[in-house]
Amino acid sequence: MMSRYRWSALVLAVIILISGSFLFVATASDTTSQMAQSRANGHYMMTTDELYDMLRSKDFTLVNVHVPYEGELSQTDLFIPYTEIDQHLDSLPADKNAKIVLYCKTDRMSGIAAARLAELGYTNVWDVRGGMIEWKQKGYPIYNTTF
Repeated sequence: MMSRYRWSALVLAVIILISGSFLFVATASDTTSQMAQSRANGHYMMTTDELYDMLRSKDFTLVNVHVPYEGELSQTDLFIPYTEIDQHLDSLPADKNAKIVLYCKTDRMSGIAAARLAELGYTNVWDVRGGMIEWKQKGYPIYNTTF
């Protein structure tokens, strides 16, 4: 027969295990929810290094949304002012799941345009963190720059 001390220790151990399990499930659920929210909005950030690597085997539409024009990156497909992104949807891929990468001078305008495209149902919109300024600071080629 188990002593009262051992019985209490066993009950306490079971309570701790059950509590830990709930904590793990709650934490995993919260993390999954955050990831789902991040993916649900369709708007992601990328670094200039990531864009540089992606340009080696380009499979996306690259859009300069900066106004006024202050330069461009190699392989830019479109120039659409960030304030006019809604009026140029016909220039973007018809497939709203296609990858679209937006950039501007810093990332403020491209962030606004990327958020708007996500609101309109585009699910794979990328915004280049740091924009053309960071691109230039990394020593990557930039054309017709005015800064």
